[in-house]
Amino acid sequence: MFNLITIIFILIILLIANTIKILKEYERGVIFRLGRFVGVRGPGLIILIPVIEKMVKVNLRTFVMDVPPQDVITKDNVSVKVNAVVYFRVLHPEKAVLEVEDFYYATSQISQTTLRSILGQFELDDLLSNREKINMELQSVIDKHTDPWGVKVSAVEIKHIDLPQEMQRAMARQAEAERERRAKIIHADGELQSAERLTQASEIMSRSPITLQLRYLQTLNEIASEKNSTILFPIPMEIIKPFLKKEDKDE
Repeated sequence: MFNLITIIFILIILLIANTIKILKEYERGVIFRLGRFVGVRGPGLIILIPVIEKMVKVNLRTFVMDVPPQDVITKDNVSVKVNAVVYFRVLHPEKAVLEVEDFYYATSQISQTTLRSILGQFELDDLLSNREKINMELQSVIDKHTDPWGVKVSAVEIKHIDLPQEMQRAMARQAEAERERRAKIIHADGELQSAERLTQASEIMSRSPITLQLRYLQTLNEIASEKNSTILFPIPMEIIKPFLKKEDKDE
């Protein structure tokens, strides 16, 4: 008698467990009655007809899926490894259950194949510099494929591009050469501006000889301010010409 009551009690508990379901705010239940889809329920308390009705639970929160590194050959024939992250969520639970066996696995596979095919259409420089544009194109293509499954891809972000060692060295040499080129251009521009300023200064001094003498006196003042034991400075020919003429007369 005790064993019979225990068995009946266990059956009642199992019946209640299969009849009453509680779904969280971010969950929905896709209901099948005798194998036929009858609707989507939730959140909250869900009561199912035992044996006749079955429920498949679907999570509506955003999934963050890491796409493993993919071997990609760029348009300019450079082999790289690229990995990405995909953000998506289920908008239509019934499609996610009825249209595809496993929407998460299917989204993962379509993301990997799309990553290889889309990135293969770009050159290496574009992969490194136009990530935002490439991310938007990846998101658009993947979302187009997952739309029949009721899955919305909100964003795709390229995480890392792994370059071959020889390509990294070549890019380092290229960057160094570019920096040297810019340095030489800046130095040449400085020399040109300096020459232009000196030309303007010489033209001003040629129009006013007294300016040259004042500049000479200023230079002497600057030299005298230094703590030097010996000072050498040039003397303008205009100052010593009278003495030279006098010496010639004496001879």
